[in-house]
This record gives sequence, structure tokens and C-alpha cells, in this order.
Amino acid sequence: ETTLEETIEQMISQMDKAVQPHLEKIAKMDLNVHEILTLASYIEKEGVTEEDRLLISGVFHNRLEEGMPLQTDPSVSYALGEHREVTTYKDLEIDSPYNTYKYSGVGAGPIASPSEAAISASANPAETDYMYFLADINTGKIYYAKSYEEHLELKKEHIGNSD
Repeated sequence: ETTLEETIEQMISQMDKAVQPHLEKIAKMDLNVHEILTLASYIEKEGVTEEDRLLISGVFHNRLEEGMPLQTDPSVSYALGEHREVTTYKDLEIDSPYNTYKYSGVGAGPIASPSEAAISASANPAETDYMYFLADINTGKIYYAKSYEEHLELKKEHIGNSD
């Protein structure tokens, strides 16, 4: 019996409740609420455990601070309009403001509805030196690297080379 408008109002109210505890912290950051929610949507798609969400957030914040593209595969899937288990080099060519491989910065906007845990991780990133991460899709384990060379070694060891 709920109308579409009531459903949307409930969704907005829930999002406000999830963001509210972090507003003071966000106000001190170089990111606004929209950008925090965009990062949270990537974190939601990339990490499962609380530890991984915090570390992934730390990687994203580190990359933004260095002016590096975020290079998160879920943003490419969103730009393509379909879920991809593996992102190929051809996929990375899509010209979309959601493609965080092609465009630096946070991205055009959220690609999913983030959980409270992902929002919290986005606003409270782990302090880390990691600049890269990758997930082994067979095990779900996420591996972190401080350097590109280390990242390539982890990729070779856990993912191989998919085009």
C-alpha cells in the first residue's frame, strides 16, 4: 500500500540517518557528502569485511590525495550497464564519467546504494600506505600493495592476466 513517493521518502530518510553521524567529520575533509557516498558505493561493491572496507577506503583516499585515478572495476561495470566478474582492457575503453580508469577524481556519482558500514568506512578510512588492491575472485581475499611493482606481482600470483 506504500506509494512510490513514500518509498522514496523512506529511502532518503534512511540515507540521512546513515550519513548524519559522519557529517562533522566530512565537513573537515576535502570531499563533500555526495563524494563520500560515491566512494561508499565503490567500497560497498569492492569490500565485504569491515577491515577490507576500511583499507579499501584508505587506498581510495590515498589515490585521491596523489591525484591518481581510483581505477575501481565496479565503476566500469556500472558504465557498461552490466555486472562483470572480470574487467577486461577493452572494458576500460568505455567513455563515461563513471569510468574511474579513464577519469580521475571520485566519479560522477554513486553506482549503488551503500550500506551504513560502507558509508562509515568512506568517512573514516584506515590510515595506510597502500595505494593498490585486488581481489581474488575465487577466494574473495583482497591483497594490498604499496607500490605498483608489488601490485603487479600480486596480480600475477592471484589473478593472472585477463584481457
